[in-house]
Amino acid sequence: MSELNEQSIQSPEAYLSELYAPDQDLLMIQANIVANNMPSISVAPAYGRLLTMFIKMIQAKDVLEIGALGGYSGACLCRGLPEDGRLVSLEIRPEFAELAHSNLQKLGFGQHVEYRIGEALDSLAKLKEEGRTFDFFFIDADKVNYPNYLEHAIELANPGAIIVGDNILMHGRTNDSSITKKSVEAMRAFNRQIATDPRLESTTLPAFDGLAIARVL
Repeated sequence: MSELNEQSIQSPEAYLSELYAPDQDLLMIQANIVANNMPSISVAPAYGRLLTMFIKMIQAKDVLEIGALGGYSGACLCRGLPEDGRLVSLEIRPEFAELAHSNLQKLGFGQHVEYRIGEALDSLAKLKEEGRTFDFFFIDADKVNYPNYLEHAIELANPGAIIVGDNILMHGRTNDSSITKKSVEAMRAFNRQIATDPRLESTTLPAFDGLAIARVL
C-alpha cells in the first residue's frame, strides 16, 4: 500500500463519527467547558448517544451520575429521561457543578437534575442512608475509586439496573503491564470485577477510551 493511501485511511472512530451531524447543544457545552479552563475530557459523542439510548431503552426514571464536569454527559442522560425522570449528579468541585447546571438549564433540563457537591463516596453513603435506588449509573470520575463506585452502584441498584463506566482503557495504560500507578491498578480491578462479578452480566467496548456496560442481576 502506498504511503498516500495509508495516510488517507481514517480510524474507525473518526469514520463513523463523521456520519453524524454536529450536535450544536453538546458543542455549546464543550465550548463552555473550554472557556472555563476545565479539562476537555467529556464522554465521546458516540458514547453520549449510547447513554441517551440506554436511558430510553430501559425506561430509566432514576439516574445517578458520578462526575458532572461541565454537564456534557448529564445532557446526554437527561435527553433520555421521561418527564418525571430525575438525574442525581455527584461532583466534588462546586464550580464544575455550577457550570454543568447552567448548561443543562440552557437546554431545558434544569428541573430534572439534583447536584450533590463533595466527595462522591460520602454522597453515595448518604444516598444509601436515604434509601435511594437507581435504574442507571454512569461512572466517569476519579479512576482510583472506580472499584468503590462500582460496589456502591450495585448496592444502590434496582433489579436490572445498568451500570456504565467510561475510560476503562485509560489511553492504553490499563493494558500496559509495565504501568503500576494506583489509578491504573484500580481500573484493572474495576475491569476484572465488571467481567467476573456474579451479580453482573456485562460487556466492554474498546472504541475511543473504552466503555464498560453491566446489568445488575
